[in-house]
Amino acid sequence: MPITEHQQELLSRHGANYTNGLTTSEASSRRNSTNGGLNKVQKPINCPSWVCCLLPCINHIPSMKQFRYVQPDDAEVLRDGRWIRYDAASLVLGDIVRLAEGDVVPADCVVISLGMEHVDASSIVGDDEEDVGNATSAVANNGIIDSLTELTVDSHYITGETKPNHIPSRANQTVQPALLYYGSRVLEGACIALVTGCGERTILAKLIKEGRWPPKGDLSGEVEEIGRVNMDESMNDDYDSSGIALVQRY
Repeated sequence: MPITEHQQELLSRHGANYTNGLTTSEASSRRNSTNGGLNKVQKPINCPSWVCCLLPCINHIPSMKQFRYVQPDDAEVLRDGRWIRYDAASLVLGDIVRLAEGDVVPADCVVISLGMEHVDASSIVGDDEEDVGNATSAVANNGIIDSLTELTVDSHYITGETKPNHIPSRANQTVQPALLYYGSRVLEGACIALVTGCGERTILAKLIKEGRWPPKGDLSGEVEEIGRVNMDESMNDDYDSSGIALVQRY
């Protein structure tokens, strides 16, 4: 499964290394450049911990219960050429993460490739292939059945959409670089993705700040546009993110 010219440009614009990830020093430098900001989203009811202890009913408010459900604990991130389990709060823009069934998406991301293993980054194809096909069958990887044909993600608790998102491979074996949102859950399949939004720059954080979370309806179309804008802001102003695809909903 090759990657496309657009995906290669996306990686380059974020200063990301698809095959080796960021070095520890690079990640630390990026974290420091945001004044030590961590990949954490402020609670919908942001009160001191001592208040929550005195008034435990706050934690049972529906928005607070839903917020706990979408919080990632850790993430599998590529650091210094090795896959490691890392505190999700320590992720930075440009990190390469690997997601599998059952994982909570630990940041706003863009899918680069399907499956648990890297694709051949030296094999780059054009972006004009639109057809979806079963290019590769499922294979076994370290005891895990690794589907290379489709990724299914549930974003209901972030966007309010009622159906899971299906991100398929194309007939030329590439994958559409679809957006994944902090707090979504992988239902099926696996992927390697690029972190494009952390902490208060995630879609979830923006919706909470605007008082629109939990969603009262389907915000998926609007959220996709916000995601493109957020990604543009994290890169050079002259970058055009129009290649980011809309995922299929069945």
